[in-house]
Amino acid sequence: MPLKGLKVRIYPNKKQKLFIQCNFGYTRFVWNQMLAMLIERHKNNPDAPFLNAYALNNLLPALKKEYPWLKEAESTSLQITNHDLVEAFKKFFKQKHGFPKFKSKKFLKQSYQCKCVNQNIRQAATNSIQLPKLGMLRFRSGKPIPGTVKSVTIRKTFTGNYDAVLLVEDENQVFTKTGNTIGLDFGVSDLLIGSDEQKIPSIRFDKKLSKKLHHWEKRLARRRLQAQKAIAWDRHNHVLQPRQLANFKNVQKAKLMVAKVHEKIAHQRQNYLHQITTKLVKNYDRIVIEDLKTKNMMRNHKLARAIANQAWREIRRMLTYKCAWYGKEFVVVNPYKTSQICSNCGHDDGKHGLGVREWTCPQCTTHHDRDVNAAKNILTLGLGQALVKEL
Repeated sequence: MPLKGLKVRIYPNKKQKLFIQCNFGYTRFVWNQMLAMLIERHKNNPDAPFLNAYALNNLLPALKKEYPWLKEAESTSLQITNHDLVEAFKKFFKQKHGFPKFKSKKFLKQSYQCKCVNQNIRQAATNSIQLPKLGMLRFRSGKPIPGTVKSVTIRKTFTGNYDAVLLVEDENQVFTKTGNTIGLDFGVSDLLIGSDEQKIPSIRFDKKLSKKLHHWEKRLARRRLQAQKAIAWDRHNHVLQPRQLANFKNVQKAKLMVAKVHEKIAHQRQNYLHQITTKLVKNYDRIVIEDLKTKNMMRNHKLARAIANQAWREIRRMLTYKCAWYGKEFVVVNPYKTSQICSNCGHDDGKHGLGVREWTCPQCTTHHDRDVNAAKNILTLGLGQALVKEL
């Protein structure tokens, strides 16, 4: 049975919040201790074999004897921390990812993961969920939690909210076949342009909340400057314990409000993309999109902000897993010259500037909308790729 992720908002009480915060520290401490041990071990004996997660888990009892407060931690979360550390080293050795880093409590994103053992993670009531060592918590979700839960990740956002990301076993729901196929071209003024000439508009959520964001960013900058002057005054007058930026409540309040506005923009954009991608997967059996190199396009500083707001990569990610879930076909093609070639006769009209939104083919005199023509060419390439796979 396939595994799916289900994120729910949880509402812990003061005691539960304290345990969550402590468990963040426990897992962070174990990560740092194991990482330091592995580094020191390699320095002392470079030829020694690398320890796996099982070997690191065998060191946990000794670590708990040395630091008795570690016994209060959720035990499976420490084991998963060791597993994640080993996986980080594997990525470093095999895929040439960055070397694993020590974790800091100042890092904004805090989380820990624990396994489901003997049904210690389950939905107890309509709006209550039981989590390991936390007991019952109120939660809010758009759908009921399936019976089989494999693990849960507890996260705290910078705005002070708590989420539980559940890894569940859930059967894939297959949408009915429609026999429709569509090619999609990404745009800026329009988010998606289909080969059937439908256009899905872009919504600039960042512009809708720009006044509120500017209001709090301006106050944050001013309050931070005033706080820095106060800190400098303390140091100039040789105060024994000069104030830190975290001691200024007005600075922290403005910082929190800026984070809340950014979080709201992200949630609005995410919800809009979910609605679009689900509708596309329901209505079309085969979806073809272009493989854009967004990093290269972001070099245009006049369009960089608008392109980043479109979240094209997120659309591609959503379509990838939703097509797999619901039994639809998803194809990605190279967009080379898709906006230059006539979709009717195949004539290459050469490169057009970004200001040219419509053009007429000199060979067959077909008048094209630039984006619709590109979407039709993308669909043709996708059908060709699908035919090759079938053969």
